[in-house]
Amino acid sequence: MSCGLSKALREKYQVRSLPIKRGDEVSFPNHKSQNKKDRIQGKVTSVYRKRYCIYVDKYTKEKQNGQTVNIPLKPSVCLIEKLYLNKDRKEYIDRKTKAAEKLKNKNTGA
Repeated sequence: MSCGLSKALREKYQVRSLPIKRGDEVSFPNHKSQNKKDRIQGKVTSVYRKRYCIYVDKYTKEKQNGQTVNIPLKPSVCLIEKLYLNKDRKEYIDRKTKAAEKLKNKNTGA
């Protein structure tokens, strides 16, 4: 399950999208707002691959008995604002950028 990167991260890492992981900070549209550009930011608490959804800490609702429940989000709607970087993820980004550069050079004929 991949998620698009914000413009700043796209320029920094030269990658358009990455698989989403627990610990990433994402932004997603606020459906309650009239303004289409309003976005809520939150941290990913869990990734549910079987249901193809993610859960964010600030996106919850309260049940009638007072218990709070996380609302599932589709990753295609979200943008990654801040990456949770570890050694494996850095290597993955490096591989992906090298492959993109190789493809770009192949297409230009250089």
